[in-house]
Order: sequence, then structure tokens, then C-alpha cells
Amino acid sequence: MKYIGSLFLFISLNFVSLAQGTLPESFFDGKAVVLISSDPGTRPILTWKQLADSVHTSLVAAGADPVAYFELEQVTVSEEVQAEYAKSFSTRQVKNIILVTRQKNQTSIHVGPFSDTGQMIPSTALFGKVGQTFPETCRQFAAIGEGIKSKNLLVLDVPEFLSISAQEATATLKFLPRNPLNLDVFKLGIPIEGSSAQSGLLSYFRYDNYGKSQETILSEQANQKFGIEEILKQEYPYQVEWLTEAKSNQELIEDKVQFVLIKVEGREADLMESMGLELSSSAEMNRIVVKYYIKLLVRDELYIGPEWDADPDWRVSLRNFLNNLKK
Repeated sequence: MKYIGSLFLFISLNFVSLAQGTLPESFFDGKAVVLISSDPGTRPILTWKQLADSVHTSLVAAGADPVAYFELEQVTVSEEVQAEYAKSFSTRQVKNIILVTRQKNQTSIHVGPFSDTGQMIPSTALFGKVGQTFPETCRQFAAIGEGIKSKNLLVLDVPEFLSISAQEATATLKFLPRNPLNLDVFKLGIPIEGSSAQSGLLSYFRYDNYGKSQETILSEQANQKFGIEEILKQEYPYQVEWLTEAKSNQELIEDKVQFVLIKVEGREADLMESMGLELSSSAEMNRIVVKYYIKLLVRDELYIGPEWDADPDWRVSLRNFLNNLKK
């Protein structure tokens, strides 16, 4: 596995706000999977499945063949989970990914070719329609099919909801609720943005991310790197190695980097489930949080720490995790 700056959610070379690409040729002759992200604070309140019911006829009218619907947050909960979904889509011969993003002030529908990799889409510069309301965007997107004869004929009358649970997707991974040994002997790799880095492309279309300007993205990246350095100086007494370019596990190990700090972000309940932890009854399980863990490269072991320490603020989450490493 290569680490290519996955610590940062946005990559400035690829993430161009509201960029418009071209409609894939396979849109009118190929299966599509639909990923929906909806701000729970938007009115009227609609679940992602209710949105799927509403958008399905518009996608079909546009000429698409939507064969399955998923909530975007569940698919992107971690790199491992997303990779399992990608395998499933590949098996079903999916050709297109459709992304529906509902926010308080706008709704967008984008479509791109399925890349047949864990990234799922080639970039964030996808063909799309954006409207102030959900119905308006649906009408705009449906109009794509006017005057065009689609080869997608035997399409579903109603949305189909399939599920790959986070726990199923990560069943073969070794998430360990304790701290790793020998952190004082080997270096901890800290991935940061590199010029060739590409990560989190799907997450760009999450309701709390979509539409940020490039200036905002670059500012957040700079602030985050500075903040990480400050926290590490205060809380982590051992050697670190900043990872700025793609390197294989073997190359990292040869550089005496046995451990890599991994950051994931998603709904708290999904993250806990993916790591094999018992869910809390807290109402906060639906909040979006950041969780850090350490991967031991030589054995593919993932150390999440002795206590659950995720937090919506990545600074608090990182500090919590590093403090727990001392226990």
C-alpha cells in the first residue's frame, strides 16, 4: 500500500470547487451506483433513502441505469471500507458513479466514470448540475435526457438499497484496542500532502465539504500541517518522518519507518462499527468525527488505542490519541 498524503482530505491540484467535467459516454449505456449525502439540518427533513426515492425518476429520465443506492458517509468511512465497496461495484460491472449532495442552500448531482479502483472516480471535476433546491436540481438533471435515446432500457422502477456494513468490509483487518510497542525504537510516518497525492476524492462531495473554495482548502491544509507539528512537539517524544511522496511499505521500512499515523473521518457510529467496537447509546453517534490510529507496517496491525478518543475537532482527536499512547 502506498501512502500519498492521505492525512489531508483535500488535494489542491485535483479539488477545484464546482468544477464541471464532461458527461461520461457510458452514462447512456451502463450501470450506475448512486451515492447520497444529505445535511441532516436541511429542511424539510428527509432521510437519504427518501431522497433516493425522489431522485430515482429524474436519474432514469436523464438516461441513467441506477442499479443501487448507498449513503456516501457509509461508503467513505475509511479507505478499507471504500475499497470493499469498489470491489463489489466492479463485480457488478458498474460503469458510472452518481453523487447526490443535499446542503442547506443548494443541491448538486454529479456523475463520473467508475475508475474500477478504490478511489472510484478519476477526479472531482465531474459533470454536474447544481440548483438551490432539491426539486430544481432533479429537474435540471432529468433534462439531460431530452432528445437522447438511452441504451439503458431495463431499468429499475424503484431504488434498490444494498448494504456492505463497515464491520463486514473490515472483517479481515486487525484493529487492536491497545497501543503499539517500540514507538521509541522506530520512526512514526506522518503522511502530508505531496504533489502527486490523491486521496478522499469521494469525500469532496460530502455535504459538509462540497463547494469549498480553493483558497479555503489551501488555508485549511496549511493550518492543519502547522497544528499537527505543534501538537507533536508537545505530545510525542519520539522520532517522526514526514511523508511527502508515494512510498511502498518496503521503502518505508528501509527508512526505519515501521509505523504510520492514519487519519479517518466519518460518522462516529460507522467508525466504531468498522473497528469492531461496541456502539454507544449516545445521541452523538451520528456526528462526524476524526479518529487517528497507528498502522504497524510489518504485520498490517492497526492500533486504535486503549480508549475511544475520536472528536469532531481533529486537533482534539489527535491530542487525545497521543495522550492515550502514554497509557
